Amino acid sequence: MELSTIEGYRDLLEQISGSYTQGRLLAVQAVNAHITETYWQVGRHIVEFEQAGKIRAVYGTALINSLAKDLGLRHGKGFSRSNLVYMRLLYLRYPISQKPSHQLSWSHYIELLKLDDELERSFYEKQAIAEHWSVPELKRQKAASLFLRLAASKDKAGILQLAAQGQVTEQPADLLREPYVFEFLKIPEPYQVSETQLETILCDHLQPFMLELGKGFTFVGRQYRITINNAHYKVDLVFYHRILRCFVLIDLKMGEVQHHDIGQMNLYLGYFANEENVEGDKPPIGIILSRNKDELLVEYATYQMNSQLFVQKYQLYLPDRESLRRELELSLREAGQ
Repeated sequence: MELSTIEGYRDLLEQISGSYTQGRLLAVQAVNAHITETYWQVGRHIVEFEQAGKIRAVYGTALINSLAKDLGLRHGKGFSRSNLVYMRLLYLRYPISQKPSHQLSWSHYIELLKLDDELERSFYEKQAIAEHWSVPELKRQKAASLFLRLAASKDKAGILQLAAQGQVTEQPADLLREPYVFEFLKIPEPYQVSETQLETILCDHLQPFMLELGKGFTFVGRQYRITINNAHYKVDLVFYHRILRCFVLIDLKMGEVQHHDIGQMNLYLGYFANEENVEGDKPPIGIILSRNKDELLVEYATYQMNSQLFVQKYQLYLPDRESLRRELELSLREAGQ
């Protein structure tokens, strides 16, 4: 008789596995907290030594170099010149009332400390914690200017809330980004792909694609077939959003969206609402992703239509960070900051 067939064995297995996983997580968090707190204290010692006038500012670089050499002899590589620079910066940018979170590693904070803008740094810190970003994921979102893309469409209050809380998903519009950025596909700039090829490549890079879509997405399928009166249709990509508790349908377009594309997505939404939803599911959301978008056409084509249908732009290359930053600064300036 195998133990796996004994009543309660599977429950026991899950309980032990759950406890072990939770224990490992707490252990990692404890190590992160200890290391980050230690480095913050090192930064405090350096800054207080400087502020006490024991060394003039002109000798600041010499101080870091000397400490790196002497501490390196005592304790090893952890006290490289680069690390000491970031430890000092950690103390300066995270005063005692705003100490860094124990949920992120020192490597996360090195990436965060590279950001001079306080609003931007706060957003990425909150978002990395909320979405459990690895360091490579954090680097990718910084490079893709996620904060600037999200902030560009918000007013001053929305920008400040975004920086303080991260992106909170409470309603369908909270899912949207403009533009979506698929630079991780590494498609050469002059190269043209078809809609089918783009869909295939995105599915081959599902993990970074879902990172770009945001928190809460689970993949359901591609070329999802639906049948209405013996006519067959296929939705390019179907996801389920576990936070909003609804299906998210995505259609990919290489050129500009036409009015019939919007009508087709509305058809899909009606089908999913009536045929695929089960008890507890909320109305589905439809997103048409296009390289270009005629705002006036979209406005007229969606007149009095499903409010859960959105047309958003995507691009295959990193956005112009400086243009996005100018838009953000203009929004804050016009609001009187």
